[in-house]
Amino acid sequence: MYKILALDLDGTLTNNKKEITPYTLEVLIQAQQKGLRLVLASGRPLAGINHLAEQLHLKEYGGYILAFNGGLIIDCATEKPIYQKLLDTSVYKHLYDVGNTKDFRLFSYLDDCIACEDIENKYVQYVAHINKMGLRKLSSFLDEINFPEYKCLIAGNKEKLAVLEKELTKYYEGKASIYRSEPFLLEVLPLGIDKAKRLDFLLNYLDIKREELMVCGDGYNDISMIEYAGLGVAMSNAQAVVKEAADYITLSNEEDGVAAAVKKFIDL
Repeated sequence: MYKILALDLDGTLTNNKKEITPYTLEVLIQAQQKGLRLVLASGRPLAGINHLAEQLHLKEYGGYILAFNGGLIIDCATEKPIYQKLLDTSVYKHLYDVGNTKDFRLFSYLDDCIACEDIENKYVQYVAHINKMGLRKLSSFLDEINFPEYKCLIAGNKEKLAVLEKELTKYYEGKASIYRSEPFLLEVLPLGIDKAKRLDFLLNYLDIKREELMVCGDGYNDISMIEYAGLGVAMSNAQAVVKEAADYITLSNEEDGVAAAVKKFIDL
C-alpha cells in the first residue's frame, strides 16, 4: 500500500502546455481524499510550483513541495519550510567565468524573478515561461547576486552543455551538486541536494517507509528518486536511461500517464 506519491512536474505531472489536465487533476484529488499524500518534487523554484500546489489543494490535504531539487521542502499545511540548504557564494565567480560566455548564460533568482544579464536568451525566457515568473535584467550578475541562492543555472546548446557538465562535475566534486534537468539546462546546487536524499529526509520526518513511496518522473534528475522509491515509475516520454531505472513505464505526460499509474497502483 503506497502512502505517498512524489511527482516530477515538467514532462510528468504537466502536459506539453505545462498544465495539469482535468482528468489527472480529478484522479489526484480523489487519491488524496482516500489518504494519499502528494509531494511535488521539482527542480523549479517555489514560485514556479505554488500555482500547481493550489490546483491540487495540497494545503487542504497535507501535501509537500520539494523545490530546487530538494534544496527547499515546504509543508503546504503550514506553508513553512521543514528543510532548506543554500549555495555558498564562493562558487559564483567561477560559475560566471565558465557559464556566462558566448556559448552559455548563467542565471539565478531575484525577487521571485529569473535574473540574468541576457534576458533575451531563448532558454532563459523558456524557464521564466514554464515557471510563470518574470525576468529581471542584471547589469552585473556578480554585483547583484551576492547572497546565498538555492541554485544557479547555466543554459546553452545541449552538446556543449554536456561537455561543461562533465567538467563541472569533476571540478565541484565534494563541493556542489551538478545536474542536467533539461538537455539545455545545467543546475548547480549545494552539495548533497538530490531528490532521493530529500525524499528520504521527508519520509523519516513523516515516519513513512520507502516501500510506501511511489514516484513518477521523466528526467535525468528524477533517476535517483525513481531508484530510491518502493515503486519507481517512468513516463513513456522519459529519457531512455530513466526508463531503465524504473520498475514500471506508464503512458506519456500527454496521455495522462500519472493518472494511469495512480489508477493502476493506488486503491481508489
